Formats: sequence, structure tokens, C-alpha cells
Amino acid sequence: MSKANLLDRRKVVSSLLAQRKDTIVVGGLGASTYDIAAAGDHDRNFYLWGAMGGAVMIGLGLALAQPKLPVVVITGDGEMLMGMGSLATVGLQRPKNLSVVVLDNEVYGETGGQASHTAGNVDLIGVARACGIEDSRALATMDEIGAFARRMHDLESGPRFANVKIDDANLERVLSSRDGTFIVNRIRRALGYSPI
Repeated sequence: MSKANLLDRRKVVSSLLAQRKDTIVVGGLGASTYDIAAAGDHDRNFYLWGAMGGAVMIGLGLALAQPKLPVVVITGDGEMLMGMGSLATVGLQRPKNLSVVVLDNEVYGETGGQASHTAGNVDLIGVARACGIEDSRALATMDEIGAFARRMHDLESGPRFANVKIDDANLERVLSSRDGTFIVNRIRRALGYSPI
């Protein structure tokens, strides 16, 4: 990865969520969840703690269950690599309200910064397209991030996939609640369902 022109992960996530309105946001394992919490905790945030590889499938389930709401998955390259098969299911189901954003720093940040497969020859955009997600793209500027953020509210043109090359800075962890029951009940209430 070229170290030039890499985007700041917190600025990317903050920009994506600045005008979120009623969007449901699913955070992948680790740093992406901290980034979402840093952008502002919200009743419609669904944080995954220790569920590596599951973010896109959780987002897909929510998108299918809530077709009138935008659903955004924000995850990292390591988590996306572990759950790569989920892109095939998204491509098959084709939820129009689902957006997947991969914050790709080309390292496994939660386990010490080892190079991930995207530092080599793995092309997540190519994988997403091959799985049938036609709107798959790289986002390299904050203007492109802003344009994508607006598209995330379009309930008719998804699914969409974006890969964003970010720096590998080790930022302060902004922790949201780690209580699974609280997280589930909070989003259920926000969507008009009774707590479990």
C-alpha cells in the first residue's frame, strides 16, 4: 500500500454518518466499532464485539427485515476477509437498502498489525463485483466519501460496496456499551419492537 493519500479513518466514518437520519449502522469487530462510537453513539448502532466475520450477515438480515430503512455496515479489511462468503449472499439477495463500507488499512489491527491479504493481491472490490454487487467501488477522497454517504440513503439502488484505503494509525478506543443485551434491546426499541 502506498502510504501517500490515505484517508483518516475517523474523518471517513464521521463524514459517512454526519447526516445519518434513520440509518441502521452495524459495526464490525474492533476499530470500526470504535470509529462509529467516536462519531456519536446512537440507538440504531449495532456494535459487534468478538463476532469477527459476521458484520455483513448481520447487516444483510437487518436490511431484509427493514427494507424501508437504510442499513450500513462499516467494517475492516480483516473482518471482511473472514466473512467474504457473505458478499455472495448479499449478491444473491440484492437488498436495495444495504451499503457495505470496508475501512482497509491492509493490516490486522486487533492482533498486532500483521499484513492482511489486501496488502497483497486480494481485491475486495473485484470479489464484491464477482459476487453480483454491481455498485462496488474504491473511495479515495473525502468528496467521494460525501457522495457515497448521500447514496446510502437511496433505498432503490443497492446493494453497494465501497473499499476505503485508510491509514493504519492506532487511535484511542472510544468504547460504546459492550453489554449484548443492552445493544440488542436498544436497537429493538429504536425500531419499534419490545425488548427481549
